[in-house]
Amino acid sequence: MRILTGLQPSGKLHIGNYFGAMEPAIRLQSQGDAYYFIANYHAMTSLHNGPELLANTRELAIDFLACGLDPEKAVFFRQSDVPEVNELAWILSTVCPMGLLERCHSYKDKVAKGLSANHALFAYPVLMAADILLYDSNLVPVGKDQKQHLEVTRDLAVKINEALGEGTLIVPEPMIRDDSAVVPGIDGLKMSKSYHNTIPMFGEEKPLRKTIMKIVSDSTPVEEPKPVEDSTILALYKLFVSPSEYQSMVDSFQAGGFGYGHYKTQLWEAYWNYFAPMRARREEILAEPGYVDEVLRKGAERARETASHVLQRIRKATGLSA
Repeated sequence: MRILTGLQPSGKLHIGNYFGAMEPAIRLQSQGDAYYFIANYHAMTSLHNGPELLANTRELAIDFLACGLDPEKAVFFRQSDVPEVNELAWILSTVCPMGLLERCHSYKDKVAKGLSANHALFAYPVLMAADILLYDSNLVPVGKDQKQHLEVTRDLAVKINEALGEGTLIVPEPMIRDDSAVVPGIDGLKMSKSYHNTIPMFGEEKPLRKTIMKIVSDSTPVEEPKPVEDSTILALYKLFVSPSEYQSMVDSFQAGGFGYGHYKTQLWEAYWNYFAPMRARREEILAEPGYVDEVLRKGAERARETASHVLQRIRKATGLSA
């Protein structure tokens, strides 16, 4: 079973990225043939600052490795180090109906939020399909917001197989984690850099603590029971603690007697302790010059070996090569 996932280097990673994509990917790296990539082509749909993209790409690589990605178990590489993905994206575009892309809600949502309505943003699902299909991926962990794009990938693979012969492309299956696919931000909405409501994974202690203390709460008096349903504090606390610890906070909410500041402090401590081993590993990586570059170089070599084999099969089926 080949597993594939990618993360965009469009800004500082937050805990929504971690629980939605990184944590499940790290767990899966021992359960199959894992390919994990930094989607820097995709980031260009919204980021047009070269030095910033380069820095974000490196930071993402460091963070992913610090959180437990093992380059001995997973093929870890930059998307742009495998140019074959662009050729496959073009081939897929030749069978992609315009209506399929026009129905994708992500494009409409991003344009509504102010992103430029460019071709790359519109054709994003085709490049994403190429990312997946280029490595004969069987399983793709995605968040709920990417489910529609995975369906586009499957549709395009089926269309290629119908046109060029069964087995030309492997039709992948999605793996969606319903329990943590949507992590709330400090305002209660989905955590997103676009909403400016994120809790970073790494950073200085005081600013991070201040961010968590800014979580929006209601005006329920200290002595009164606190509403449990749709509580941002509870939803975040659940990510970092055991079921019994989570239940203790729920019981305390329902009993009353403590203010929200008390619970935010508990959440802060759980969050800070959870990422402590990863902060330590990150410092080790930063102290080892050249380590990240070497990991990505070796990953790109392995990724291109697979990609060139798959693309050659497709080129023969299309008539682009003998």
